[in-house]
Amino acid sequence: MTPFRDARIADACAVPLDAADDFAGWREQARRLIMAEVPPDRVVWQVPGEGGEDLFAAGKPRRLPAPARDVMPPRVPRSFLELAGKAALHSDPQRFALLYRLLWRLQARPRLMEDAADADVRRLGDLARSVRRDIHKMRAFVRFRAVQKEDEEHYVAWFEPQHHILRANAAFFVNRFTAMHWSILTPEGSLHWDGEVLREGPPARREEAPSGDPAEELWRRYYAAIFNPARLKVGAMLKEMPRRYWKNLPEAALIPDLVAGAQAREAAMVDQGASLFGNERPASLAAIAEEIQACRRCPIGCNGTRAVPGEGPRHAALMIVGEQPGDSEEEQGRPFIGPAGRLLRAYLEDAGIDPQRAWVTNAVKHFKFAARGKRRLHQNPTAREIDICRWWVESERLLIQPRLILTLGASAARGMLGKTISVQKERGRAHVLEDGTELWPTVHPSYLLRLHDDGRAAEEARFAADLRKVAARLGELAA
Repeated sequence: MTPFRDARIADACAVPLDAADDFAGWREQARRLIMAEVPPDRVVWQVPGEGGEDLFAAGKPRRLPAPARDVMPPRVPRSFLELAGKAALHSDPQRFALLYRLLWRLQARPRLMEDAADADVRRLGDLARSVRRDIHKMRAFVRFRAVQKEDEEHYVAWFEPQHHILRANAAFFVNRFTAMHWSILTPEGSLHWDGEVLREGPPARREEAPSGDPAEELWRRYYAAIFNPARLKVGAMLKEMPRRYWKNLPEAALIPDLVAGAQAREAAMVDQGASLFGNERPASLAAIAEEIQACRRCPIGCNGTRAVPGEGPRHAALMIVGEQPGDSEEEQGRPFIGPAGRLLRAYLEDAGIDPQRAWVTNAVKHFKFAARGKRRLHQNPTAREIDICRWWVESERLLIQPRLILTLGASAARGMLGKTISVQKERGRAHVLEDGTELWPTVHPSYLLRLHDDGRAAEEARFAADLRKVAARLGELAA
């Protein structure tokens, strides 16, 4: 930038915007300011309803200086405009100042947005991500309640956004609920759709929205019926559905009791899977290999594929449990002979574990897949399918009596423990079973094969470390 050419530029410019989400207005004013070479520290952005009065902004806004004659209109990368459009909706009172400061700096450093270490660039990304999350939460957690308005049914919802996203979300609700007549009330403003015209209204209070309607009891019963305790991860649930939204969700009142009873319900699911079998377990590993071929107790066993038995020494000290056979394993009838199996064997050998001395098997004995032309694409087994097949893998364990079990992936861990665990949190340490056998969970080697180059090296190192711990523990148990 060249030195100031007009004495008026030395004074601060108070720039008013029409609304808290007036990105278009900011963009036009910022363009004029850049062309007039007004630096960021001489600009005060005035946003209705946000206070933030500044010493330089007292009184009436000053007239913006005229653009310098030889200054070209500002040019910015698309990445800046995309992030800036979202960040402008944030509730941070300094957001417009940040946007202008970045715009100013971009004129001298056109590639500034590529500098991930720059504080302003990082802050812009943080604001944009927060706004995107709030937009998603509004779309996910708005609940309409039916009210009778004159001779027609009208639907009203209450929502409390963290940021200025109401108008940004208007098109989504119009497109999704075009046939309904609805209103969305918020502390910032309201939207009203009559089937043809969308109108904006003033801010509302919570008591102006209805508290419930007869359909909510049906919804609560449906929510309780589909709640799957086997897939419950409280931390992940709270991340996706923070508690601050619960007060406006009719199903939220059920969550504490559903969570509290999840462990008992999960145990019941496991017991129900075992109840499909008799009390007499197979007498030998050969009997298991024969009987799994005829097992049709779950949908996977009925899909026409060949069951794949485990293999290895009869009294192996180490039992390795994977998820399920893949395409190659099903065709040849042997476990872990595909790409993941070859990778596993290489890591076992590097850790000092002889794969030939381990019993290798899977938690689910048949290959679950989705047909895509001539290809068979792997599908994850459900908790119910794992629980049913647990009878077989547990029968293998009782016959082999290993000193240590290495489980690969969440499905394998559930097949041995009868419950779902977070493998990333529990990996690399022992879980002692009722008979004293140690279970050591880690990720499945296929997980490593799916990773991109930027994250694969670190995960491979963790996997190798997990196997070294298993090797060391096997040595201690053998001593």
